[in-house]
Amino acid sequence: MSYKTIFTALSQDALAKPILDHAGAMAQANDAHLEALCLGVDRSQTGYYYAGANAMILQEVIEKAGEEALALEAFAEAQLGKTDLRWSCEHGVAQLPDVGRHAAARARFADIAVLPTPYGEDRGQEQEALVEACLFEAGVPVLIVPEKRAPVGAYETVIIGWNESDEALGAIRAAMPILKQAKNVHVVVIDPPKHGPNRSDPGGLLSVWLARHDVHVEIDVLSKTMPRISDVLLRHASDIDADLIVMGAYGHSRFREAILGGATRYMLEQSKLPVLMAH
Repeated sequence: MSYKTIFTALSQDALAKPILDHAGAMAQANDAHLEALCLGVDRSQTGYYYAGANAMILQEVIEKAGEEALALEAFAEAQLGKTDLRWSCEHGVAQLPDVGRHAAARARFADIAVLPTPYGEDRGQEQEALVEACLFEAGVPVLIVPEKRAPVGAYETVIIGWNESDEALGAIRAAMPILKQAKNVHVVVIDPPKHGPNRSDPGGLLSVWLARHDVHVEIDVLSKTMPRISDVLLRHASDIDADLIVMGAYGHSRFREAILGGATRYMLEQSKLPVLMAH
């Protein structure tokens, strides 16, 4: 079992090379095909433009976005052309509110998406929309990587955040190719329910199932000694020198299919490690 199609989306010059390096390393490790979508984004939200804007202004905005898309595509082709990977690139233009639809339409046919951390001073507004679209609309797992981390094809020490939820189990299934390559896998259970069905053996059924896939894990039962579950996970990751966190993605929205929930967003804002999420 391995990833055969890896998707990434580029929309900012500064993030293009780091994310291509990360996606390329994963493609290399899995002998996979890498697909890159190069998006020129109309961030003026033309669909909600001020009254009286003339056609010339609108056309200029679209042309600029088109030029940015072509420049990103040329850069991606030059970078990937130096590798021995199987890859493909395409470009497109999207208004900011419509970025997710374009990304989801392509990501849904991938095994995993590799995207940059969506939060930070230098991030375009579309970065969060790209993560949300892949997770909630395309239904594809997403590996979210801080661009300052060195790209790796295989992770040595992986933490799994386990709370018996469907989202957490979905993330573990999605991460199986990574877990099978890892040297150390820790299932982290924080404050297991005192009266739950698995109270005497938290994580036990999960560890048996993973062992049948040749993934042998350690169960780490921790107390919630910090205000947020995410803080406990991140501290434990630092304590054992982990290089990847696997966890479910949680969302909520009355108007869209979903947006990132508070706990999920906090993890992505704070983590200096790659995080693999699935919904």
